[in-house]
Amino acid sequence: MVVLVVRRVWPLWVLGVATVSAVLMSLSVWWVPGLLVTSVDGSGVWVPLAAPFAAYSAVVYSSRPRGAWVLTGVLTVVATRLWELSFAVAASGVLLTAVPALLGMYVAARRGLIAALTERAERAEREQFLLAERARAEERVRLAGEMHDVVTHRVSLMVLQAGALRVVSSDERVRAEAEGLRAAGCQALEELRDLVGVLRSPESAAGVVGAVGDGGGVSGGVGVGDLGLSVLVEESRAVGVEVELSEVGDRSVSSPVVARTAYRIVQEGLTNVRKHAPGCGVWVEVRYEADRVRLRVRNTAPTGLVDRELASSGSGSGLKGLRQRVELVGGTFEFGPRPDGGFHIES
Repeated sequence: MVVLVVRRVWPLWVLGVATVSAVLMSLSVWWVPGLLVTSVDGSGVWVPLAAPFAAYSAVVYSSRPRGAWVLTGVLTVVATRLWELSFAVAASGVLLTAVPALLGMYVAARRGLIAALTERAERAEREQFLLAERARAEERVRLAGEMHDVVTHRVSLMVLQAGALRVVSSDERVRAEAEGLRAAGCQALEELRDLVGVLRSPESAAGVVGAVGDGGGVSGGVGVGDLGLSVLVEESRAVGVEVELSEVGDRSVSSPVVARTAYRIVQEGLTNVRKHAPGCGVWVEVRYEADRVRLRVRNTAPTGLVDRELASSGSGSGLKGLRQRVELVGGTFEFGPRPDGGFHIES
């Protein structure tokens, strides 16, 4: 019975021991009567008590089912004593050897069927997920195309009208304002083109990030500072927010898409400070590395009274939207409260 402890680990060995024991019990009847089998009048089954468990385990757990069935057949022949046909002995032998083996075959087949059905269900779920992802990607491409067509049409009209106003106006101030409006419209069209490209193909955006820094930078790259980071800081200082800006590294290594994403992060961070943390100090840190741009915006705990009306304005999804935008260009985005009562944004 000790061998039953390892019947799942070495099922064929256990069945082999049971078969050999049954053969020895049969031979002992003629060689040494009464040694292993006390009854020699033909009654009883000459197999060890562990035989049913061994036959069942070999069929269920063995990796070599043919060997298990061969040993089970030998054990059944010995148990039924075909050379001394007896209905009682044969029925008992089949019940103790063949029936457990057949039961094991059923259990093994059932487990295999369950495993196959589980795998099929998981595969169907994966395929459903891929189909949903494909549908979302197609819808994103369609929306990106519509957004590009609609916004580009309107902004291009504004740019043309501003250019015409600059040409026909005789007032120098109006011409300067028209030129600023035309330049802002052209920049908006350029940013829109880049963002629509990201929406249409996130892989290409990730590729842009991976290419940053190769060969000394991206040709024609635009750094965060070139997009007006210092202007954002000055705007916040003008309304009484103490902001310190620190930039380390070469701005030219950042691609336009990454640079504009970083610009939006700083813009959103300073906007949230003005809305939710009056009277606090703000630190903006930008580090340009060979393959990425690291950005951190953090502030201390607010010391002034929060304007409830101002704080409640907006959709409340700015940071979540930034996370999606950062992930589209292959980056990471974290934000949350600080132990000192302030807040931080890191990317």
